[in-house]
Amino acid sequence: MDVQREIDTRGLNCPLPILKAKKALAEMHSGELLKVVATDPGSLRDFQAFARQTGNELVQQETAGAEFIHVLRRR
Repeated sequence: MDVQREIDTRGLNCPLPILKAKKALAEMHSGELLKVVATDPGSLRDFQAFARQTGNELVQQETAGAEFIHVLRRR
């Protein structure tokens, strides 16, 4: 997967991972991919809701140990 930008939100709890992702997406071009690495278990649900509400596509979510990885495509 060709990710254009990655942000590290490890150690941050809701709503900070979403806010940082929103800021990063605003600086990106349509169609580009953003990877967010988080440690907040609630981020799985939060990013699903964020994608629905904003129209950005949630391309992938995975759990790797204690980390949660989210990949979003900028609308």
